[in-house]
Order: sequence, then structure tokens, then C-alpha cells
Amino acid sequence: MTDAFDPRLLAQSWPAPAKPRPIVTFGAGSIVGDAHLPAYRKAGFPVAGLYDPDHAKSGKLAEKWGVTAFRSVGEAAAVKDAIFDLATPPGRHAEVLKALPDGAVALIQKPMGNYLGEATEILEICRAKKLKAAVNFQLRFAPMMLALKDAIAKGWLGEVVDFDAWLALATPWQLWEFLLKAPRVEIAMHSIHYLDLIRQLLGDPKGVHAKTLGHPNHKVAQTRTSAILDYGDTVRCALSINHDHKFGRRHQACEFRICGTEGAAYVKLGLNLDYPRGEPDVLEIYPKGGSDWVSVPLTGEWFPDAFVGRMANVAEFMKTTPFGQRIAHGTLVFSVGVGLTATVINPVAFSYGYDRLRFIKPVFIGDTIRTRTTIAAKENDPKRLDSGRVIERVEVINQRDEVVLAADHIYIVERRPRLG
Repeated sequence: MTDAFDPRLLAQSWPAPAKPRPIVTFGAGSIVGDAHLPAYRKAGFPVAGLYDPDHAKSGKLAEKWGVTAFRSVGEAAAVKDAIFDLATPPGRHAEVLKALPDGAVALIQKPMGNYLGEATEILEICRAKKLKAAVNFQLRFAPMMLALKDAIAKGWLGEVVDFDAWLALATPWQLWEFLLKAPRVEIAMHSIHYLDLIRQLLGDPKGVHAKTLGHPNHKVAQTRTSAILDYGDTVRCALSINHDHKFGRRHQACEFRICGTEGAAYVKLGLNLDYPRGEPDVLEIYPKGGSDWVSVPLTGEWFPDAFVGRMANVAEFMKTTPFGQRIAHGTLVFSVGVGLTATVINPVAFSYGYDRLRFIKPVFIGDTIRTRTTIAAKENDPKRLDSGRVIERVEVINQRDEVVLAADHIYIVERRPRLG
């Protein structure tokens, strides 16, 4: 981390796949035309075609985007080396997955099922067919969220202690006809993105306390949610979601506030305000050591750019880790960390080796490391009477003052000449 916060240095994109594979999309609903296909064209991903039981709808959409409209599930599933993009209602996932070739790669539109039984069936199909499958939670791949995550990882907020999600807006549920009769809507179809993002930033909570309900003015199952995520006695995390605030734009909101011990962040999810046209996304950060809010210039928007990142992630066979981003190789950190101590040649000592090497925490791309050394012990060398051993404790430390690597460096050192 440099002394001054530069928002332009925050990561906002996921690495592109080295060899993009053809994409076959199942479904021709609004999300495919609004997000999936625009994202894939923007990223330069090849789209082989799409299938939908409504052939008139799929044909019209395919013609618009210059791709093939397949006539059956089997025809679509026969495309070789494809990534199968399931933009289908949760109740349709299982039949599509059954038709895919064994070992195929699939991106499944959230949620994984309408209820536990459907989700369990999907899991069993994926395991039986050895599918490489992921569920399409894509908000975490939006440019503003990748930048937020990078800022947190680089220590610009200090330790995160508060996360507030506040939505008061009017969502046009009629755009998705299958949702009008679905048994579970708000959390399973909408706030699931926020919960996934929070888990990426804060990890898994100890528990969740939530209440979700509908509204007397319509028959959609749930459109309002209040939730508290339990992260113990330090972090407070709460969501207040209201999709029925239909009283004009003036007091509507769709925003997150993230506070740390030394900084804070504000996010506006512009897409949800007047969906699908939306407003510009916003990310502002009050960085550690700063004196005012800094606007982060964003390189893209939630739609369609998050879908680019999600597909790029799947295209590389989901090489994600529990750390949620690329990390520096442990031995590289060791090499650089030890190299920082080797600035002067010592003529009376030489390195004998290292002991008790431990990779304690990950080092992320963009982190800054330094090395601290301490003489931990002195002892006789059993093989050399004229020499002894000095044990140097080596600690590699990141910009958050966290020890990321530790080792004992053993030196063979000449003894002082005996007096008298």
C-alpha cells in the first residue's frame, strides 16, 4: 500500500480465460438479452447459440444477436467443448443438466432450486455426471465490488466492523413471469446476491436472523426482507430490503455502507433504480489516513460486466480459492521476504538452511510486504568446533501489520578468537 490512496489502482476485473470456449445458453428471457449476451459480446466470448421451449422467442433473440437458435435441448447439448449457461427457472435446471454430456461445464442461474428437494436433485445430477458446475452469483464480479474487495484487502478501511444494505425501491417483478407464482422470491432471487457478496467480504456468519414477507397490494410471495447476519461481537451486518417503495425516485435508495476501524465505503447499485435502464453505479471510499471521500472511477457496471467476470471465472474451470482472489505463490513470498534481508554480505557467517517455515496468511496481488528479523537463539555447532549456530527468526509482514510467513534462518557463524 502506498502512502496516498489512488482509486485507479483498485482491481475492477476478473482475469480473462486464455482460451474461451463456446457458450450455449438455455433460456431466452429478459436477463439473457439484458445481461448474458451483451456481456459475452463485450468480453469477446464466442456464443454458439441458445435454446428455449418458446421457439419464437428464442428465434427472435438469436437473430438479434447473430447466433443459432437450437430446436431442442439435445441439439444444444451436443455442442462440443461448450460451457452451458443455464438462464432457466430453478424448476427447469434438472432436466437440462441431465441432457448435458458427462464432465461438461455448467453455469446454473440462481437459485439452485425452488426448495431443498430440487437443490438436492441438482447436486446429485452434477455429482453423478461429474459436471463442473457453479451457481451464477455474479454481483461479486461487478467492477465496483471487485474494487471494494481490493480496497478492503489492501487495508484502506482497516478492519471491517459494519455492513449495511438498504433498499427502498420499486422492482418490476412482472418482467419475470415465472416469479409471479414462485413460492420463494425475495431472498432466493434477489437478496441472494447481497448475501453472496457479504460472505465473500466477511466470510460465513455464525447465524442468520431473517424475516421475509409479501405486500397486500400484490400476490408476489415475498418482496420485503429484514435480516441480521451474526458475525460475533465485533462486526454488525444488517439488510433492510423493500421492493414496494413506489412513491417516486426522490426517497428511493439502493446502497451499501461499509465501515471499518480506519475508513469506510459507500456503494450505490444504480441498476436497481429504474430497472432495467438503471442509473450509474457509484463507489466512494474514505481511505485510511484520508480527510474526505474519494470517488472511484468505475470501468463498467453491474450489468453486463459482472456476467463477464462470472463467465470468465467458470471458463477457467472455477479456479477460485477460499481466499476469493489470486494469491502470490508461497515460495515466491518466501524468496522475496528473505531477499529483503540479504543486502549486506557477511564474511564471518553463511546460511545453513531454514527450519519451521510456515505460510501463515495469503499474500494478495497488490499487497506490500516487509521483513522483520530477530536473533532468537545461539548454540554450539556439533560438527565445527571453531563455529557456532545463530538462529534468526524471519517474519514477513504485510501492510496490515499481519505476519504472513515465518521461518527460522540457521547461520553457521565463526567464533571469536579465545582471549589469552
